[in-house]
Amino acid sequence: MDLNLKNKVALVTGGSGDLGRAICLSLAAEGVKVAVNYHRNADKANAVVEEIKSTHGLDALAVFGDVSNEADIQEMFRQIEKNFSQVDILVNSAAVCPTCQVRDMSEQMWSETIQVNLTGTFLASREMVKRLLDSGCKGRIINIVSQAAFRGSTTGHAPYDASKGGIVSFTIALAREVAQQGIAVNAVAPGMILTKMVTKVLKENKEKYLNRIPLHRIAEPEEIANVVTFLASEKASYMTGATVDVSGGMLMR
Repeated sequence: MDLNLKNKVALVTGGSGDLGRAICLSLAAEGVKVAVNYHRNADKANAVVEEIKSTHGLDALAVFGDVSNEADIQEMFRQIEKNFSQVDILVNSAAVCPTCQVRDMSEQMWSETIQVNLTGTFLASREMVKRLLDSGCKGRIINIVSQAAFRGSTTGHAPYDASKGGIVSFTIALAREVAQQGIAVNAVAPGMILTKMVTKVLKENKEKYLNRIPLHRIAEPEEIANVVTFLASEKASYMTGATVDVSGGMLMR
């Protein structure tokens, strides 16, 4: 299926992470020029850029930026516009997920998680919307949330869960604001994904987690990325304000 994405430009926040990388490569496979955002690991971001160039023969760009910092967000967009022109697709994938029970959690841990995950999504989306409205162009925003936004977690991820729930509500609110201007805003709610972040817990108790999933397996990052790429395309032209369940049946909503 041709998704008609060739020569579009995408910014993927957290693009150097395992899921972010898969999203970048999935978009690039459809002809999208990708800006790979990173905060701490330039080498990983540059590796994604080189993989895009060598595999798909497309321009790609690594862009530094702390998504919780307004000035960094603005500078990222300026760099992308300087290299590629306007951003057509924004994927808000950057996130942190500390582990701590609420009774032992510091206010700083809570605030930092909300600032990166929820406020970071707001800041990047606001910058994207401003530019699209000023230019009169259409665009796509896809926010990565989680099944935990609806179900919560039992392993000490309350600020992460709360931030993702907030993003679901923000997705709906923003989608309503900009629908008539041709800007679609949707979210993707993955379940457990096979990334480095979950390697340890899977080794310790894999069956415990598999038994929670009707499909009885952990998602590959590419399976989530494919849904993101579909939402970025005109094939999803009648979708906005939606949260797409990609949880292997954990969520079923």
